[in-house]
Parts: sequence; C-alpha cells; structure tokens
Amino acid sequence: IACLVMYLFAEFDDAANLLAANPDATTISIDEPVEIPKNQHSRLQEPGREEDDELLGTDDSDKTELLAGQKKSAPFWTFEYYQTFFDVDTYQVLDRIKGSVFPVPGKNFVRLYIRSNPDLYGPFWICATLVFTIAVSGNLSNFFIHLGKPTYHYVPEFRKVSIAATTIYAYAWLVPLALWGFLMWRNSKVMNIVSYSFLEIVCVYGYSLFIYIPTAMLWIIPQKVVRWVLVVFSLCLSGSVLVMTFWPAVRDDNRRIAVATVATILLLHALLAVGCLAYFFDAPELDIPAPIIPVHNSTNKVVLEQ
Repeated sequence: IACLVMYLFAEFDDAANLLAANPDATTISIDEPVEIPKNQHSRLQEPGREEDDELLGTDDSDKTELLAGQKKSAPFWTFEYYQTFFDVDTYQVLDRIKGSVFPVPGKNFVRLYIRSNPDLYGPFWICATLVFTIAVSGNLSNFFIHLGKPTYHYVPEFRKVSIAATTIYAYAWLVPLALWGFLMWRNSKVMNIVSYSFLEIVCVYGYSLFIYIPTAMLWIIPQKVVRWVLVVFSLCLSGSVLVMTFWPAVRDDNRRIAVATVATILLLHALLAVGCLAYFFDAPELDIPAPIIPVHNSTNKVVLEQ
C-alpha cells in the first residue's frame, strides 16, 4: 500500500511539473460532456435527412463500401475474384430471403441487406430452384388436368426445363443490366440520381424471385381463379421490393422519367409472372382424338374345287 501511495504521488508530481512547464496546455476532464460536431447538429436538424440516409445510404456507408471494394480487388481471371461473389453464409441468405418475402414499408432492400456484401449465391440458386419448380409443377398440372381421360397418355415435357431456364436467367441478368446502364446514363445527366452497382441490382432481382417458388408449387391446383389470385399476391410482394429499392434512386429525376422507369420495372416483372403462368400452366388444351381401330368384316368364302 505504501508503495502504491508513493507511486501515485510521483505521478501527480510529474503532471504538475509538465503543467508548470507548459501553462497554456489544454486539459480534458472525463467529467466534461463531449461536444457534438456541427455537421451532426445540422444533420439532426434537417427534417427529412434521416429518411434519405436510410433509403439511399450515408457517407459512412459509402466509405465502408469503398473500403470493402478495395479489399476485394483482385484480377478478374483469378478464382479469388469470383469467390468474393459467393462469400455469404446461410444466415445472411435466409435474412435476405425474409426481407424479400416480407418487405418493410419505407425501407430500402439494398440499404438493409445487400450493400454490406452483395452476393450471387442466393440469386443463382433461387433462379435454378424456380426453373425446376416451374417445369415440374407445369408437368404435374398437365397430368392432373387430363387424369382419368381414356385418350390421354402422359408424356413428360423436358423442353419446359430449357424454356424456363432461358426465360428466368435472361430476365434475372438482362433486365438488371439494362437498368444499371440506364441509371448510369441518368447519373451523368442528373447529379442526385443514385446509381447502384450491377451486382447489387442483380442481387435485388434474384432475391425478389423467391416468392414465385412456393407460388409455382401452388399453381398445381387446377383452378384458374386460385392461380390468378396467387399471381397478384406474389406480384405485389416482389414488386414492392423493387419499387422501394429503385424509386428512391430515381425520384429526384424528371417526374415523367422516374414514373416511367418504375412502371417499366413493374411491367417487366408482371410479364414474367403472367407469361410463366400462361405458358406452363394455362396453355390451351388440345383434344386428342381417340385412335381409330379399323374393323374388318370377316366373310367366309367357299371355294369350290372343280
């Protein structure tokens, strides 16, 4: 205890000597309140600032994203470059799936789930699962519709897998590519336009298609009213994710251009859902005529031999 007391007195003496040598030095007490910087005061005082930061991201998030991009910089011909696109765990994928199925009003999907680490793992497997779900469910629906008809012979249509794969993967890649190019072009015209990266847009579109997987399973029900109700419900959920993600990015643009952009996004999304339902499930039924079996009348011929 005596040694500890002597050590404390020595520390106080050193501090006193330093203060005497430099009397103009600034001292800080731990009891003094920390002053809030002026930029934080201004940010708190602006009424709509918090909402904009939540929807579009703040400077801190942009810096974090920039640093993350620097960490992931690798030559595109290496395996490490593509490995970063699949660097997610199961909990992140499930969280993003929940966010696409249960969208929160006024919340940006990119800001909440994607911007920290966009991935291609979830979109790739969601599209692959949706392809096989639509193809298998379409064949089962056709089987149940014609079940019991004596003239019907079930033949699996494997071409539906290739058609579904071409349609879904083309939509999940070409539409985001066109949207990314459009946002980049409008960003050069209007300074307030937020241009998402191509990977973020692909990620949003990929996760927005998850709701159609259980919907395609329920399309097996041979009731057109039930199918169309499921289409409208799924379209409202997935479309709301797209609107809440891309509307904050284009709302500062020309009003007509902004509305036309969001309307085009919804129209293409609706065409995908309605087209899949109409082609794979509600295709016109062809009446297969019963095979005609020729009946030959046997006659007894008497051959007289002379």
